Amino acid sequence: MKLELEGIKQGYGHKVVVEDIDMSVESGEVVTILGPNASGKSTLIKTICNILKPMAGTISIDGVCTSDVDRKEFAKIVGYVPQSTTFFGQSSVYDSVLIGRIPHIEWSYSSEDINKAADAMVKLNIDSLYDRQVSQLSGGQVQRVALARTLAQDPEFYIFDEPTSALDLRNQLDTLKMMREIIKEKNVCMVMAMHDLNLALRYSDKIMALKDGRVYDFGPAKDVITEKMIKDVYGVDSEIIESHNGKFIYAFD
Repeated sequence: MKLELEGIKQGYGHKVVVEDIDMSVESGEVVTILGPNASGKSTLIKTICNILKPMAGTISIDGVCTSDVDRKEFAKIVGYVPQSTTFFGQSSVYDSVLIGRIPHIEWSYSSEDINKAADAMVKLNIDSLYDRQVSQLSGGQVQRVALARTLAQDPEFYIFDEPTSALDLRNQLDTLKMMREIIKEKNVCMVMAMHDLNLALRYSDKIMALKDGRVYDFGPAKDVITEKMIKDVYGVDSEIIESHNGKFIYAFD
């Protein structure tokens, strides 16, 4: 499947946050949106997910405008995890993950729904917490529950806003590695907004760098993440160092 953004302009009231955004994302790709604070990453993510209606421009999936897609059908195709997730009531981890199957349910949960929820908990390493109340969990655990719920949803496009922000280093690496494997295995797509340039460089196929609400560059990760881009977009000097473990970014004053 193919997700396309053409001439997207978005903001709040009379304030424009992002404009002239063009992006094309295809199945099997991991695409990361980078940029400093207030560059429009979260606003763009919410626009892709139909939470915000564009001021101008169109978003389409396989040529069909997303604003014309039924909400339940859209939820089968697009799974979204915001920066902060709220779980209402005294929900258990299992119940919270199973909710991800709602777009697929006709009358009641099926064995397939139950199996997908269980598989998602195992993949995110929260199966041992299945009967715990979400309200009793740490911030990192809650974030993994939110990711598992979207994984159980089984969409074609995973849209994440800072998916690793509450995770420790081990869980950041494990989660992104696992998600990348899923994207490649199922031939689906992941679009995420991130701050960590090193994680973006390691796990992304493509990068969109935003500066002042506009596209600074968009393309293969190795071509977009350069010392010049880091200086122009973030105002920081850096050195990109290559070792037998790959490239990493060393930023300095």
